[in-house]
Amino acid sequence: MKQNRFHGLDLLRTIAILEVWMYHYRAFQHPQWLDTFGSLGWTGVDLFFVLSGFLISHQLFQEIQSVHTLHLKTFFIKRFFRIIPPYACTLLLYIYLPWFREREALPSLVKFLTFTQNYGLDVIQTGTFSHAWSLCIEEQFYLVFPFLLLLLFKTGLLADLKYLLPVLILLSILLRYLSWTQFIIPALASERFWKLWYMHLYYPTHTRLDALALGVWIGFLYEYSITFRQWIHSNGSLLFYSALATLALAFGICQDQYSQRASVFGFTAVALAYALLVSAAVSESCFLSKTSFKWTRQMADLSFAIYLSHKGVIHIIQTATHSMQLSEKQLMILCLMGCLAAGIVYRYLIEWPSGWLKNRVLHQPAKSENQIC
Repeated sequence: MKQNRFHGLDLLRTIAILEVWMYHYRAFQHPQWLDTFGSLGWTGVDLFFVLSGFLISHQLFQEIQSVHTLHLKTFFIKRFFRIIPPYACTLLLYIYLPWFREREALPSLVKFLTFTQNYGLDVIQTGTFSHAWSLCIEEQFYLVFPFLLLLLFKTGLLADLKYLLPVLILLSILLRYLSWTQFIIPALASERFWKLWYMHLYYPTHTRLDALALGVWIGFLYEYSITFRQWIHSNGSLLFYSALATLALAFGICQDQYSQRASVFGFTAVALAYALLVSAAVSESCFLSKTSFKWTRQMADLSFAIYLSHKGVIHIIQTATHSMQLSEKQLMILCLMGCLAAGIVYRYLIEWPSGWLKNRVLHQPAKSENQIC
């Protein structure tokens, strides 16, 4: 099934990977100003979640509309060849090349192979390749959502999805509140606070459902509500400025990421702001959708590879240049260039061959750059 590419979303994916990169770069030698400007970069993951929820659901909703079913085998083959080869190569680097590890200890291999690393992850003791936690959530989403969608369609309950999704958002808030009261409050004054906060609030799938649910909600309404789709296309500027205002409010709530207010309500506020931004990016009346830059398209295409490899690449570069006495600015630029180069290597040596193999398996022609991945 062919579909036009949402060019505005390329810019958002570029913003998301830059946010995450700056946030993680703070764990290495970095300029002091990055402590301030990169402190909210963790929200880039939430932007990725909203984007994934929208793009995957939009693709599946279109398939249901056109052929009245879902070809699950095709969907999972596409996801496998898109994700597993670069992920497996990165995991092998972490396992067999200790100097690639930004920290010493890896979590259990079983956790990586089953995409369950985000549950029970002790980021203090086994923090190497910890950023794969978000990929675990996305993989769990890819595994469950198509089956849920097909079940709702076959039972004639697909229209009820618009009621189920808000329930999931509220459920995430409730579960974060319960996790805060059960696990975090007793540890507020102890050294275990950080480990427990990440383990029970930040990483688990059930506490991070709101961003994915909001993305799916937009995808559902965009596909099935003509009124909603027309309203989005007519109010792109309103959506964009509303997104900025909501994002400012969300950042205010999350100024202290580890506070109760941020932990319980902040994630949802951030997800809502990014959902508005995604809606603006697909609106025909918003400047985001009207402008296509080659560099943002390339960055969007490299974002997954950069996400997987960036910590290891930064660690290697900073270790190798330790004796060169580079300024923090020079070192940061060098690390950014190294991560881009690693993304290009992944692109040509891993992702393109796996894409070619995927097309052979599915008996499809090579994919145009104007199609959504």
